[in-house]
Amino acid sequence: MPRSSALPPSLLTPLLLALLAGPLHAQTTAPELRTIKTLSARDGNRGAMVLRAQRIDALLGQRLLAQGEVELRHTDTLLRAPSLVYEEAKDEVSSPGPVELEHLGNQARGHHLRLQLEAFIGELLEPQYRIAQTGGSGKASRLDFLGDKQLRAADASYSSCPREENVEPDWELQTQRLELNLKDNVGEARGAVLRFLGVPILAAPGFSFPLGDERKSGWLPPHVGADNRSGIELAVPYYFNLAPNYDATLTPFAMTRRGFGADGELRWLGEDLSAELSGSLLPHDRALGQDRWSAQLRARGELLPGLRTRVAMETVSDDDYWKDLRRRISSPTPRLLAREWLAERSGHWGTATAGANWQAYARMQAWQVLQTVETATRITAPYQREPQLGLRLRSGSEFDLGFLPARQRTRLEGSLELEYNRFTLPRTAQAGQLAGGERVHLLGDLSLPLGDTAWWFTPRLRVNSAEYRVSQALADGRRRASRTIPSFSIDTGLAFERDSKLLGRAVVQSLEPRLLYVQTPYRAQDQLPNFDSAPRDFNVDSIYSVNEFTGIDRVADARQLAFGAVSRWVDANDGDERLRLGLVQRYQFRPQQITAEADGVNRRFSDLLLAGAAHLSSPWWADAAVQYDPDGKRSVRTVLAARYQPGPFRTVSLTYRLTRGQNEQMDLAWQWPLWGRSLKSNGSCQGAWYSAGRVQYSLKDSRVTDSLLGVEYDAGCWVLRMGVERLSTGLAESSTRFLLQLELVGLSRFGSNALKVLRDNVPGYRPLASDKAP
Repeated sequence: MPRSSALPPSLLTPLLLALLAGPLHAQTTAPELRTIKTLSARDGNRGAMVLRAQRIDALLGQRLLAQGEVELRHTDTLLRAPSLVYEEAKDEVSSPGPVELEHLGNQARGHHLRLQLEAFIGELLEPQYRIAQTGGSGKASRLDFLGDKQLRAADASYSSCPREENVEPDWELQTQRLELNLKDNVGEARGAVLRFLGVPILAAPGFSFPLGDERKSGWLPPHVGADNRSGIELAVPYYFNLAPNYDATLTPFAMTRRGFGADGELRWLGEDLSAELSGSLLPHDRALGQDRWSAQLRARGELLPGLRTRVAMETVSDDDYWKDLRRRISSPTPRLLAREWLAERSGHWGTATAGANWQAYARMQAWQVLQTVETATRITAPYQREPQLGLRLRSGSEFDLGFLPARQRTRLEGSLELEYNRFTLPRTAQAGQLAGGERVHLLGDLSLPLGDTAWWFTPRLRVNSAEYRVSQALADGRRRASRTIPSFSIDTGLAFERDSKLLGRAVVQSLEPRLLYVQTPYRAQDQLPNFDSAPRDFNVDSIYSVNEFTGIDRVADARQLAFGAVSRWVDANDGDERLRLGLVQRYQFRPQQITAEADGVNRRFSDLLLAGAAHLSSPWWADAAVQYDPDGKRSVRTVLAARYQPGPFRTVSLTYRLTRGQNEQMDLAWQWPLWGRSLKSNGSCQGAWYSAGRVQYSLKDSRVTDSLLGVEYDAGCWVLRMGVERLSTGLAESSTRFLLQLELVGLSRFGSNALKVLRDNVPGYRPLASDKAP
């Protein structure tokens, strides 16, 4: 469970680690080349220290003086100086300087170096350094080498901004004293101040931090945000490194309109079970006049050998929580919060060729539905399962069919699902829904798949049987009901390929026709409960489904044939799909009585579905899907999307969506440079402005529904992100959030999480500092 350091440490750490990597052994090339001494490195290997200089005066066994372009080299370590003295009795290297020290690409320059090689004790005065991993640099008044794995730096600083003569960097982290203990992987800083554009923005009298990836207790970067409902919010998290396998974070926060509160998170990682518990408490919300809270639990693992379990629970204090405190809800559906517990176990019966795989499971699933006052925006509550118990079996048997080429073996496959559910309604369910009940269902499936890579033919027999018992009488007065519905289908298709050309480019073109025949008898179901069935979305994939409904409770009667074809043009060189076109439709041999289409009862032909995608040139992508009504001679649903992405940090996407009689919407998203350049040719910061955002506009209502407008400033060594996000929370209300984030490249990010918002909303968005961050 890695965590960032408490306060971001000075990133001179990689250089200091490099300086402590071992005694200075060197191999040099100069007018005079001598191997001075072979020393034993601390890792147990042996290496030669090699010296080059214009003049070397040596008193064997006592003292050595090298003068004129002196270089001392060993593998990845290099020392340069005008002169150098090595005293063998003390095993000490000294130089008045100026001294240049390089290790693993990291560089340091200073004066008056003194270093005992074996003990690694000494100092370097007035060092300036540069870290290869981050491109950052800094300086200190003194580096003290205190032993094999200890070091102290006085008046140390760090910044990733280019340094110019007599010009302070845009941002800089300064410490009065920095101590590193590599044995315990701990660093301590005293008198730390972070300055931005000359202004102190963060200070601490002292803090400690880990060296490397180890976790360390302490303060994390603060969060600052603002919106029209809660005002300005400041949150400062404190991280607790409790043990190697569990930790915690406590985040006190203050909102100008609501008051004070705290967020908390506890994470635990065990061999067989992991869990994460988080929550938020806002005692006496001044804007609402009551306590507000949220709680989340995520856990998974094995309570007993072979018994897998998963828990996912989220709950909040009130119906308006998703509007006022949305950032503290993790569910992708903020108005529908799940509370689920699942336990399952699986195994195999019999032998590998004659056995069956089995899975037994138990689940509890409940919902918290956050309703609105407006009737038009209230949502239908799904049924809860309290409990759900089931058993699934899957088996197969291989055999030879004499009429297949080369006596190809085929496999008879079967599956069986037996399940019990007790359904209840959430407290906030709307009136008119059946109060609940019990259901036992059985799903059986038997198929004989035939074919190879060029064709397939799969006959399949299914059965859906269900028995109900409800506490509230059904429309016909019954409290018990049952039905059994068989279904037979044949799924077959071909795959053709040929070499072709597309706009002068060599491609492999495929043609893939497919047929699905379904025979399902009619069984009256309008008087039966409907706990979990809904119409499938009508698209090029669902049209090849045997049943037009999801779930168990509704099975469409059918004697129908779904037919269509897809053709693809794939680049012969890089395998990229340049073009794809598809067309599918369904034909009913008899009128259908149970259908997902509102006007599809007496229709022979379904709507025609056309789909396509194109990537004919590098910067352009396009997708299209059209549902066309041949009787009304008009499109019922249309989705058209295009994206232009000519290079890094340049992307524009436009999407048009139409659902006839319901909505019509345009969606525009972009990231694009405005003006300026990130860096001048001499390496100093000039700065560049970028724009990024997303706008969703309802053509039906003639209004903007959701929008995000942001600008970013890239100074090379820091990035500033500013933006405004507006989300609809009702027919006539919305929530507006202001985003402000400062990223100091190579150090940390401060403010609201604008980067995540842009990533989630702008397709193809690329973070400005992604190629500079360590």
